[in-house]
Amino acid sequence: MTRTLDQRGSKQRRGPTGQDPALLRRLLRARDRMDAAPHEEWPVPRLARVSGVSEAHFARSFKEAFGVPPHRYLLTRRLERAKALLRDTDLPVTEIAFQTGWNSLGTFGRTFRDVTGESPGALRSRQRAMPHQLDPVPPCFLSAAHRPDLTIAVSEKRRLEADARVNGPEATEVP
Repeated sequence: MTRTLDQRGSKQRRGPTGQDPALLRRLLRARDRMDAAPHEEWPVPRLARVSGVSEAHFARSFKEAFGVPPHRYLLTRRLERAKALLRDTDLPVTEIAFQTGWNSLGTFGRTFRDVTGESPGALRSRQRAMPHQLDPVPPCFLSAAHRPDLTIAVSEKRRLEADARVNGPEATEVP
């Protein structure tokens, strides 16, 4: 931890991200709520109330602390849960979509395919065809290894793929 001067000139402790530890605890409280109930709606105003800060400050601070905006963090958690349910249960894809917080099967399927590269049904088929010898690996490591890589927004990914189809692969290079 480092010490910095606040607006009044007194020393204040800061965490590794440069944020106030009290703010980080508040952000963790909001993140824990999303983790506990990823199927629920978590708009920024609700998360800001949980954290006790303004909406703009919450969104900015959450991204600074965790590396992704709140919406993308929640999307990652929902997709992780959907992948686990597809792999470990016989629930219909529609039921999995609704259990993981999606209001529309079409939106679930399109987003799932955009992020993972395959449809929910294809992932289920592939997972079932693979031999499962992953018992010695702790579940937390498996979860992290299978976490979707959402470094860019899904809409941006779609735009880049469309540009590549129209203009060729060199159009997808990000400056």
